[in-house]
Amino acid sequence: MKITESEQRMWGKETPAPVRKMSDDEINAKYLRREWRIVTETNREQLPNFVEALKRPGWMELRPFYQRRLRWDPERQSKLIESFIMNVPVPSLFVYEAGLAKFEVMDGQQRITAIKEFYSNELRLTGLEQWPEINGRTYLKLPTEIKKGIDRRSISYTVLLKESAETTEEQTLLRQLVFERLNTGGVKLSQQEVRNCLYQGEFNNLLHRLATRAPFRRAWELPVYSESEQANPPVELLENSFYSKMSDIEVVLRFFALRHADQYTRGMQGFLDVYMVRTRQFQAGDLTQLEALFDETIDLGTAIFGDLLFRPWSVKEGNWADHPHVAFSDAVMVGLARNLAHADLLLKKKDVVLGATQQLFQKHEDGTFTGRGNTKADVSNRINLFDKMLREVAAT
Repeated sequence: MKITESEQRMWGKETPAPVRKMSDDEINAKYLRREWRIVTETNREQLPNFVEALKRPGWMELRPFYQRRLRWDPERQSKLIESFIMNVPVPSLFVYEAGLAKFEVMDGQQRITAIKEFYSNELRLTGLEQWPEINGRTYLKLPTEIKKGIDRRSISYTVLLKESAETTEEQTLLRQLVFERLNTGGVKLSQQEVRNCLYQGEFNNLLHRLATRAPFRRAWELPVYSESEQANPPVELLENSFYSKMSDIEVVLRFFALRHADQYTRGMQGFLDVYMVRTRQFQAGDLTQLEALFDETIDLGTAIFGDLLFRPWSVKEGNWADHPHVAFSDAVMVGLARNLAHADLLLKKKDVVLGATQQLFQKHEDGTFTGRGNTKADVSNRINLFDKMLREVAAT
């Protein structure tokens, strides 16, 4: 199986940096140097003015690298608008000063999106409890006095100023730190969303890019990707927890990481974290090879399994499962990647592969391929069993 040069070196033992004991005088000096203290300012805008400002190119970026995918449904968006109607205090947004009059949203993406959609008449109010009389209406269709009342409301935003850090690296670390602290009390991030926040870079970009591939999206029952999805995901994606929690990105990561199952440690999520940390040493050539490997593997899987890709065989039902399964996809993808040299033979014998896959489930009805266990032995076993099956098919 193809392993890049950086991957061959990535599992070497890392020596942690020693933590030097500091005297009280040194600690005081560090504090006086203003290390790890942010500089902020607070601004306040009436809602109509805020919405107009959002139209200015580059003024406020809603989707920087550390933001999660959109999650609020129309009812939750409507509740925010109802709060403005009732003059209920709405928490301040938190943004980062990326440049002169250019900001990145660190906390408040959902609120900004709701306000934009309301004022553009895309949001039809729904689920209101205190003002049920206006359910079903857009901003344009609201009674005059209600509109006037909302237009008088303001949104405040706290700006993390650039002078909070001196270098680009320090700015990145500071943004990550603030993001973590801001999001400890809100909607709990999935572990992949946390990785997306903390381990930004070219490898993380590659994961996102590969998750848009047509065969991959089709296998995971996601709509065909379009560039407009980044700014305005369709409703079917917003309501899909697999997508909204970045599970699709995690599945791609699992493929790359579990090619090194012999290094598996700290459980599945901990192992994925370790792999992400160590991808920081990857070079452009490594990423090019990994991208080609993923495409070659998913294409082979699609050619063999078609619409059944990643769907387990149900011995009880005597049929293929209705939906794909993550743990089984690990075995399929890594197993195929180990057998790319036999791709032509496997394609010619794809019916045999399908039959042999059914036999695997018949021989192992204890959840071996559906992730009942996630120890190193469990993970390695299901990958090795699928790999062995493919090799045996290719050899006959």
